[in-house]
Amino acid sequence: MRASSLCLVFGLVLLMAWTPEAQPVAAAVPERCCFNFVDFQIPTEKIVSALKTDSKCPAPGIVVTTPRTEFCVNPDEKWIQKVMNNS
Repeated sequence: MRASSLCLVFGLVLLMAWTPEAQPVAAAVPERCCFNFVDFQIPTEKIVSALKTDSKCPAPGIVVTTPRTEFCVNPDEKWIQKVMNNS
């Protein structure tokens, strides 16, 4: 009788530890972050969109999309600041 009670308690503890509320929740990971920045100016007529990276990224950046690819640009660059202000 004592062993079955012990097994029941142990089983309930395991069940409680296995519930979703007991599991750690992973931090939301931003979809796009910039780690390297281009060192050239992208022609304004080639820019399809320019979006700031998420505040959860390790470094601020701007993701510039062209018809062919995406580039990361340092937000301190004067030319990208003009692009962002005009959009």
